[in-house]
Amino acid sequence: MTRDPSDETKWRPATRLVRGGTRRSSFDETSEALFMTSGFVYGSAAEAEAAFKGECDRYVYSRFGNPTVQMFERRLALLEGATVCKATATGMSAVFTALACGLRAGDRLVSSRALFGSCHYVVSEILPRFGIETDLVDGRDNEAWRDALARPTACVFLETPSNPMLELVDLEFVSEAAHRSGARVVVDNVFATPILQKPLALGADVVVYSATKHIDGQGRALGGAILTNDTDWFEQTLVPFHRHTGPSLSPFNAWLLLKGLETLDLRMQRHCSNARAVAHHLAGRNDLERVLHPSLPGHPQHGLALRQMRDGGSLVTLNVAGDRARAFNVLDALRVFDISNNLGDSKSLATHPATTTHQRFTPEQRAEIGIFDNTVRLSIGLEDEADLIEDLDQALRRAA
Repeated sequence: MTRDPSDETKWRPATRLVRGGTRRSSFDETSEALFMTSGFVYGSAAEAEAAFKGECDRYVYSRFGNPTVQMFERRLALLEGATVCKATATGMSAVFTALACGLRAGDRLVSSRALFGSCHYVVSEILPRFGIETDLVDGRDNEAWRDALARPTACVFLETPSNPMLELVDLEFVSEAAHRSGARVVVDNVFATPILQKPLALGADVVVYSATKHIDGQGRALGGAILTNDTDWFEQTLVPFHRHTGPSLSPFNAWLLLKGLETLDLRMQRHCSNARAVAHHLAGRNDLERVLHPSLPGHPQHGLALRQMRDGGSLVTLNVAGDRARAFNVLDALRVFDISNNLGDSKSLATHPATTTHQRFTPEQRAEIGIFDNTVRLSIGLEDEADLIEDLDQALRRAA
């Protein structure tokens, strides 16, 4: 059966997640085919020449394009509401490629200061080595954005919600201010996923993902993605940089991520309902200094979360009453949760950001974004919410 590709744009999100981008081979397989090949063959030397000149539309080398990888790119683009997508080997390769491909010595980058540790390293240490000026601002403060963007700027980068303190950035406000400054807005949407938040619809130019997280959702594969509606920037700037620097996604991982997309909407519904239940339960305890989740009325940006997100996501961050030893005791006492630096998994995970994901930060830098020695980040999985709550309760009791 041959399907008109234009049908895909008429489908609703759940159908796109299951069927979007599927290209069957001559064998008419049900599941997406896995093309584990590094290269492709040609019928003649002249055909190979034409392929490398771009005179014919065919696969040349899997670093440039691969049928399985392109199915993943198409399906994710349909879900995001983006025109084009380029898959990458990891989430960090997506971040670096999206930023570095369009920046030159003398350019200026403005970024929110609340970033994942590796993103912060790229922005504050790697890019400045190439002559790129970087300014970090409090992403929650619209006036700070306005002041920073009063000067010409080439690029804006931000996470919302941020890792791990769940700070939100007003995407419409920042995008409008950035565009007046001449900047391209790149948003790391990994915590919200394309299910809960659509940065492109809110004014952003580029969205990046670590597909390793919720998109895979089962801790199996690394992957990333860059999405945009700016086809000129994509073809003229991003694609050549990606092609020649080589951060390509493997066909096998693309196949795993395709299967992950099939259930992403269903999983996010459970992730969010479990996270809400855990967050509201923990907020009612009197032995925690702070509990953060965008769905909580006490979250400092709860109103913004209601405006630009469909739900609060799967991450809950808390400060235990005490010091690092107390936080470690809580982590060590958990029996259902696993200690891991990953997130977005079907299994519930817990981590201590100050000694793992943000250990490169100085204590002052961590304090500036609200990370302390007693901070614990929870990635809420798909287990029964009652088991998760009971596990947290017993861990807090034992740690006391």
